[in-house]
Amino acid sequence: MKKTLIFTVLTFIAISVQPLFAEEITFSANKMSGTAGNSSNKSVLTGNAHVKTKTMEIFADTIELSGKDFRRISAEGNVKGLNLQNNMEFTCSSMKYDRETEIATLENGVHLVDSENDVTADAEIIEYNQKTDIAVMQIQVSILQKENNCTAAYAIYRKNQQVLEMTGNPKIVQGKDTFRAQDITLNLETQEITLDGRVKGSITTTKEQNSSAAEKPSESNTADLSATESNADKENSTGGTDEQ
Repeated sequence: MKKTLIFTVLTFIAISVQPLFAEEITFSANKMSGTAGNSSNKSVLTGNAHVKTKTMEIFADTIELSGKDFRRISAEGNVKGLNLQNNMEFTCSSMKYDRETEIATLENGVHLVDSENDVTADAEIIEYNQKTDIAVMQIQVSILQKENNCTAAYAIYRKNQQVLEMTGNPKIVQGKDTFRAQDITLNLETQEITLDGRVKGSITTTKEQNSSAAEKPSESNTADLSATESNADKENSTGGTDEQ
């Protein structure tokens, strides 16, 4: 039999529990309501809601803790969070976090900052696995790192390996240089770029770099690069325009 609990306070409340694997959860809010049963619990924190676990700290307008041992955490409205293991920060409109799998799903206007590696990412959906330190990004993905301005429909950021993999009309802009392909892999440490499938790009060289040319160089010389991987690609390129 479940019991309904309602707490309303005008000031800050803080409660500490020790659920899953004896992990301590601390939480606070202006108002708390919930139910308690033999196999599941549910608590809703409203107004200046704050939850802190061993690996994650979350702030939001509303936070819900549910499931056995409060395994699941959902947050809505002005969500801000911090991965306490590696200091990665994020903001979004809503999120879900599973304390057992340590997977956080961030949605709607997601902004992720990895200050340790000078990486910032924006997307509509980012799924981040704390155990593997891998972030999967979807829809209107934009990533900035040093001189790299990367855009794509889908990207995987492997934090430990410092590798970014992009698909879905991916593009990298480095100053005046542009690189496009079906698939792009960027090594964020070495700055090595691997392009695969329908490769296109433009590289702008300086006057000094062209001083050995027989013809008097202009202020800049832009070289357009394009390639296709198969005869099928060539046929497609002659039969229509490339969306990229």
